[in-house]
Amino acid sequence: MYEKIKEVIDTYDDFIITSHISPDCDAIGSEIAFFLYLKSKNKSARIINVSETPENFIFLDKNRVIEVYNHEIHDGVIKNSNAIFVLDTNDYQRLREMSDAVKSSDAMKICIDHHEGLNEKDFDYFISDTSSPATGEILYDYFASLDKKIINKEIAEGLYTAIMTDTGSFKFARTTPKTHRIAAELLEYGLNPFEIYSEIYNNSTPNKLKLLSCFLESIKYAGDKTAYSSLSKSDFEKSSTVEQDSDGFTSYIMTLKDIELGIIFLETPKGIKISFRSKSYVPVNKLAKEFGGGGHINAAGAFITDCSLEETINSVLTKSKNFIN
Repeated sequence: MYEKIKEVIDTYDDFIITSHISPDCDAIGSEIAFFLYLKSKNKSARIINVSETPENFIFLDKNRVIEVYNHEIHDGVIKNSNAIFVLDTNDYQRLREMSDAVKSSDAMKICIDHHEGLNEKDFDYFISDTSSPATGEILYDYFASLDKKIINKEIAEGLYTAIMTDTGSFKFARTTPKTHRIAAELLEYGLNPFEIYSEIYNNSTPNKLKLLSCFLESIKYAGDKTAYSSLSKSDFEKSSTVEQDSDGFTSYIMTLKDIELGIIFLETPKGIKISFRSKSYVPVNKLAKEFGGGGHINAAGAFITDCSLEETINSVLTKSKNFIN
């Protein structure tokens, strides 16, 4: 499949890169790395995302090339592109408002991703490796298969950051010796791991800490092995914060002893965002699928637009009992 994708890139000139709603650092880092690769080949490329880039990931987008989707501006661009690269998701639903424009475009659709649930018929070509800890690692393999000289310091930064964050700073189960070897190679490009970590995780504000306080106060147990927390619109308003300011909060709930399943509910202007995490045997990707979402076996998400926060919590907790037991 590498050769097919290389052929597409060599043959055509106009490309769109996109990823899922509420992009994490694997999405942003992979997009930036792939964008820089295409530009190095003198291709026309644009990154268009349905969501704003979280503040603590903006350092990766040094030239501010990532655009936020606007149907009046972008539908024609998407329609007339040669190929659309969908990174770090294999589900058009996770492109939200942008999904119809992408699906209806005559452009080739190419998926590069590491999540389960790929429908091969949805894409012309794909690189899918569900054993990989990050889309950034898949892209590294792709670049390395062509020529490692493709990688420069900025591309290395995008790939390293994607891998570091999606492995939980190299602590999640799918982190392998290969992952560490790739990270070591990327550091050889002159990256400073402490500076990168600090940009992402040491960038808090007093308002974010107020939001964290609300989150911690809201933690509740639902049975012996499940804990959950929620943040309402009023929590965000009182702390003068937005949804992205809650990034990383899942790690707090998962530190609880004897907890197997952690669930976070965020009430946003557009609906309820749900984040699922598990430590071992609970397949949260399957639980998320019950609510139109998806992800990995131990990390997944969903988004609900037609229920209140309280109704969503009750519905999800009821379903979760089937997966715990």
